[in-house]
Amino acid sequence: MSLVDKVFPRIDATNLAVAKGGDVDSQSTDSERLLERRGVLARQLAELQWDLGGLAYEMAIRDHFRPDVLVSQAARLQQVDGELAEVERLLRMESNGAAGNCPSCDALHSRGAVFCWQCGAQLMATGDQSQSPDVEPPTVG
Repeated sequence: MSLVDKVFPRIDATNLAVAKGGDVDSQSTDSERLLERRGVLARQLAELQWDLGGLAYEMAIRDHFRPDVLVSQAARLQQVDGELAEVERLLRMESNGAAGNCPSCDALHSRGAVFCWQCGAQLMATGDQSQSPDVEPPTVG
């Protein structure tokens, strides 16, 4: 079970909607869960940044640094920051109707896009339309 499911279990949202007599729209439920998760992660990130800064300050005024403590706190901060970035990416894709990201420049693209709108990189494999070098093109006239 993922951390998101532990914090925002789907069954609770479904039971709540059914109890209120409403119909459960899974897409809006997912959007709401992502928005809630983004809020939780943003608060955690701010708190971890504050804690890391305070920890470094306290070590500096005591002139006793413990790199292992700083590294472990920074690792937790990096993990939350990465999860927050992924949630924000999912929300962007959902709100923009994007199908994915360009492998070259990471710009969002829509379904069916063959080339990236930003860098021009090819997004979908196309059939080879070129002829083999042994065959000459037909001449007219």
